Amino acid sequence: MAAVPIGTRWEEKRLVTTENAISFLGPEGPRVLSTPQMIGAMEWTCRNAVLPLLEPGHDTVGTHVNVAHRAAAPIGSVVIFTAEVTAVQDRRVEFKVTARTDEELVGEGTHERAIINVAKFASRMAAKSGRK
Repeated sequence: MAAVPIGTRWEEKRLVTTENAISFLGPEGPRVLSTPQMIGAMEWTCRNAVLPLLEPGHDTVGTHVNVAHRAAAPIGSVVIFTAEVTAVQDRRVEFKVTARTDEELVGEGTHERAIINVAKFASRMAAKSGRK
């Protein structure tokens, strides 16, 4: 099993663009980072924090998200996503996650990921697909 130290941190920056902003408020409405895109970037940051520490052939998948979207980040903003490992139990890794601009906290919460053997996971999913 992988050795993932408590306190492992990773940071990534993302530019808010039309591709990751909301559009449902109409053409004249505000365009800001969408909540699903924020959560997805948080998950990706967590994955990247531990991926280099895993044994070959292993990766992680998300299992739990508890996140609050605290402030809007308009198009053109750079959002800094941070993940920090807070607990490790067997194959489960827990993270504290934040998203912030230079001015304010955009989002915060916790995320859990499970370490998987990719080949075994793929085999189990193929078996499930064949049951339909």
